Parts: sequence; structure tokens; C-alpha cells
Amino acid sequence: ANHLRQNSCKHTAPVDLTAYVSHQTISGFALFLSNIRPESPPCHNPFLSATVRRCKEPPHTMTTTVCPEARIGQILQQRGWTLATAESCTGGLIAHRITNIAGSSAYYVGGAVTYSNALKEALLGVDANTWTDHGAVSDPGARQMAEGARARFSADIAVGVTGIAGPGGGTPEKPVGLVYIAVTTPTATVVVKNVFEGSRENIKAQTADKA
Repeated sequence: ANHLRQNSCKHTAPVDLTAYVSHQTISGFALFLSNIRPESPPCHNPFLSATVRRCKEPPHTMTTTVCPEARIGQILQQRGWTLATAESCTGGLIAHRITNIAGSSAYYVGGAVTYSNALKEALLGVDANTWTDHGAVSDPGARQMAEGARARFSADIAVGVTGIAGPGGGTPEKPVGLVYIAVTTPTATVVVKNVFEGSRENIKAQTADKA
């Protein structure tokens, strides 16, 4: 399900990402939400329990639900995990949405907007050969960004995103809208390839939503 009812969080053990490496329909933090059930006992979070918004549902079914960034915050706090981000094409939008949640400093350690390849190397430790072998917008690029952020920022989990937001810069092999999203934990890293459509702003927003 895309939306979790407010305060309906199940206290569960950490999810092993290795079980989902080949499951391309599950991406980003959905990997960590797969064992959350709406019938679970409510969790009481002083920071996030009141953070709600209208989600994108048909008008006749619209209900008040916890937004994704608040839902993720609940789970991170329940499990004692910290989060870091490494962004390229989104330009800090993921970090912006995470920090819109009051109390996010309890689990979000910070992130980096590494727009240039040089900064990806300097701040995240991405191998310089990645650009010549695979390109900046690639599975290895996103993977190394996420893993570098987790290591450099001492976080339990990290997200790395790299893509082509357009309107220019696309090629037949790598079209506008191509985005790689990586999520890494101490046990595994998952990278999902996406091709989004729309304006530059829309592609950035879709990337943040998916991550």
C-alpha cells in the first residue's frame, strides 16, 4: 500500500535488503515498509504523530494519512536507525522533505548535494573511473554515492540519487527522466532504475517521491 494509516506502525526487526535485491517493483524506503501492517498496534511518537497531510487519492476516498517522510521518520526512530542522503539531480529536495518533519534531527544526520563529478569524488569517495566506465547517471554511480554517504556521514542507512532531469542532456541510451535511486544499509545495497516523464520540476519531484 502507498499510504499507512496514522500511528499504525508495527514494531519489527530490521529488514534484510538482500531479500529484495531482484525485486524491482519495490524501491527506496518501501523496502523497509514491506512488513508494516495496518492492523498493528498504534505507535505513539511525540514528533510525528500529528504530522499528516492529504495524500493523492480520488476525492471520494480521500482520507488523512501519514505522509511518506513522516512515516519513514516513525520507522527510523522505532528501530534506532539514522539516515543520510546524497543527491545530484534532485538538488537537495529529498533532504528538504525529510527536514520538513519536526523532530527529524533525531534520525536524519544530514546529506550532500554533489552536483559535479569532482564533488562526488571529494565528498562521497566515488571512484573517478566510474565516470569513464559507466557515466555519472548509472547504477554504479548511485550505488557509490549512497555507500559513500553512509560511510562518510556515519549513518545506518543512506539514499543516493543521480539522474537527468532535463530538458536537455538526454541521449537515446540515457534519456531525460532516467534516474537511479540507491538505498544502502550495513547488510546490502539496492539500486533501482527509473525513467520518469514530465518537466524538470516534475522529474525532480517524482524522484523524491520514489526515494
